[in-house]
Amino acid sequence: EVHLVESGGGLVQPGGSLRLSCAASGFTFSLHSMSWVRHSPGKGLERVLTINTSGETAAAADSVKGRFTISRDNAKNTLYLQMNSLKPEDAALYYCARISGSRSYDYWGQGTQVTVSS
Repeated sequence: EVHLVESGGGLVQPGGSLRLSCAASGFTFSLHSMSWVRHSPGKGLERVLTINTSGETAAAADSVKGRFTISRDNAKNTLYLQMNSLKPEDAALYYCARISGSRSYDYWGQGTQVTVSS
């Protein structure tokens, strides 16, 4: 059974940093592209960053370019999101999601909440 479990969220001041982790199990992690997706009441669902099986990354959200970095450790079956220079508008529930062969998201984690406030 596929499981994706996010962790690392919390409350941070503007300008601060957080690193989110997503522990994957139940499938061959190295064979799937993965994304971080966030949801906030004001913006809805937004794809943040994607990483493919070769480690190449693509940012879907212009607002995070230069501040957020996605990475993966296939030996640990873990996906990461390093978030620097956080802004209040980055506050959201952050999900990791697996990309299926048809390039849609077929599995999601439960999410981890990020709050950016002074």
